[in-house]
Amino acid sequence: MWKTRIVALILILAGLGIGYFNYTSQFNTESKMARFPFKLGLDLNGGTHLVYKADVSKIDKKDISVSMDALRNVIEARVNLFGVSEPIVQVEEGGVLGNVATEQKLIVELPGVTDVATAVALIGKTPLLDFKILRDSDRAEAAKREEAMRFAIDGVQINGATTTMATIRKLKPASDLFIPTQLTGRLLQRAQLEFNGTTGEPVVSLVFNTEGKELFAKITKENVGNILAIFLDGRPISLPVVRQEISDGKAQISGGFTTKEAQALVRDLNYGALPVPIELLSTQTVGASLGKDALAGGVKAGALAFLVVSIFLIIWYRLPGALAVLSLAMYSVIMLAIFKLIPVTLTAAGIAGFILSIGMAVDANILIFERMKEEIARGTDAYGAIKEGFARAWFSIRDGNLSSIITALVLYYLSNTSIVKGFALIFGIGVLVSMFTAITVSRTFLLAVATKGNGKVMRFLLSNGFRKAKI
Repeated sequence: MWKTRIVALILILAGLGIGYFNYTSQFNTESKMARFPFKLGLDLNGGTHLVYKADVSKIDKKDISVSMDALRNVIEARVNLFGVSEPIVQVEEGGVLGNVATEQKLIVELPGVTDVATAVALIGKTPLLDFKILRDSDRAEAAKREEAMRFAIDGVQINGATTTMATIRKLKPASDLFIPTQLTGRLLQRAQLEFNGTTGEPVVSLVFNTEGKELFAKITKENVGNILAIFLDGRPISLPVVRQEISDGKAQISGGFTTKEAQALVRDLNYGALPVPIELLSTQTVGASLGKDALAGGVKAGALAFLVVSIFLIIWYRLPGALAVLSLAMYSVIMLAIFKLIPVTLTAAGIAGFILSIGMAVDANILIFERMKEEIARGTDAYGAIKEGFARAWFSIRDGNLSSIITALVLYYLSNTSIVKGFALIFGIGVLVSMFTAITVSRTFLLAVATKGNGKVMRFLLSNGFRKAKI
């Protein structure tokens, strides 16, 4: 008996400690715990919602999914690099009809960024790296270009010469002279800054991944003597001639860069070489004041739900109800600490999932209390009724919560929207924590105050409703 009471006391102290952590980490900015604030989603914190269309028309249909995943990863790396807090980047797949890919979209949410122009700049600055080979039929045109501009294309200084726009207009556009090779930034493993050992000129060295290495070797083998142009955002920045097959997956960009320009290119390629081009379709801004109103409404709804449930439990279930309220308080502080430590990005839908999981926690306690009432009606003493009530209720609680967990998993893994994913994640975590608080915490509290006898006071405290307990 005393061991149980000591464990109950430890649980209460642990709950107070977790509650102190939640409060201090949120409101005391000078505390070391302040590095664990709540992560608020776009709808609660304000920010920008961007929808991009990805151009996958030149990608083989079997590679579309991989390319879109790569696109998501590099965009996420890009916005993280610029210090955006908790960005959400996800793919909305359109699928494939026959041999034609339907519209593929990229959804980008940037909490805290309410300037649309800034948000678009963060994404738009990401470069598209592409390698293209010179068409056989356009080699004469390329020779004219070389003679006129010494490979100075579109104002970019290459091989020590620059061009003028008047000269460019007389020739075929550079982009029309080349054909894609499917060797893009998606296959880039890393880029690094180096310096030419003879001239001291800064150059950018590229190393491709396994797939890119094989493709690069094939391209160079089949195009010895031809020009393999390197395009950045549709602009040719280097026009090297393939001298021999390159089998080690390494390439080099040289274009009259300054050291700072080369460093910037290396940074952009490492943190965001786009595997496919994207086009901005729509923007939506959520103001900070609107986000604060949504957050205040969610907190108010959660507090009101907890209060109403607590009043019901105490009036109807008396002592077990009061202890269940204490258990629910434990549940709430544990959930809030989990939100901070994982961390979970809180959205309005997530708060709704949290409030709903409170109902699941209450449901488990009510099942237990009803089983206890049945045991007391059979003449079992208070201590035995509590133990037997928990044992009999466990299977119903297990099966009910298991079905809820399965639902949460299905929603999380099959949904393509962050709103549904956030709801499913918080609801699923809530169900797991509610099982712990109902089966372990509530049980420990009840056993700590129970007695072996059937006194009138204990019978009254363990009864429920407005009828006297029959023993």
